Amino acid sequence: MRDPQPTLVPARHGKATRLRAGQAVKLVNIHGTQVVDCWAWNARDLAEHMSMEATRVWNQRLNPVVGDSFVTNRRNPILTLVEDTSPGVHDTFMAACDCHRYQRLGVREYHRNCLDNMHEALRDIGLEAPQPILASFNIFMNIAVQPDGRTLATKPTVTRPGDHVILKAEMDCIVAFSACPQDIVPIQGQGDNTPKDAAFMVLDEGFPDLPPSATWVPDRSMTS
Repeated sequence: MRDPQPTLVPARHGKATRLRAGQAVKLVNIHGTQVVDCWAWNARDLAEHMSMEATRVWNQRLNPVVGDSFVTNRRNPILTLVEDTSPGVHDTFMAACDCHRYQRLGVREYHRNCLDNMHEALRDIGLEAPQPILASFNIFMNIAVQPDGRTLATKPTVTRPGDHVILKAEMDCIVAFSACPQDIVPIQGQGDNTPKDAAFMVLDEGFPDLPPSATWVPDRSMTS
């Protein structure tokens, strides 16, 4: 079987793809320096979308590890992280950048941003997001919880060139990626903070077929 053809996610822009349940998408950090924001929707109802808030409850983790599933605003698994060759440093805290963020950072002209990239990516495949979603899964983004347990530190990504993650679809879904345009806050790697291209490919096989993770429930023996 021929290798799937990669789709480029140009620096500062976004791309979207359709996945059938059981397929997967492999996202590659070509240069090892790029943060990539990610969103997903139920292909049959775009009002149901991947939720970072619900996912943190589901996994009881601040950030996912291989085997963890992402769930929707209706608490249904939509994607599962089945492979990660990066150092595993990702983020579910920070909002996707938008035009208002750049205005607060002192930018007066229009600045490309992840939220607009998400809308554009969906429009490119003939869809319209029913609502803005600032809570993206920020792949390769390095947000560190500080020793006080409440303060966050924003740092450059530590990903290496060619590192990738693979996300398996647990339902028919739409996935969008944005090669984050942020060039003011130092999140891109290697010190120059210049956005770079990323790439993805849709996989039918050749990836770990892990089951969706189960939701966390408290140990009643510890609370009785």
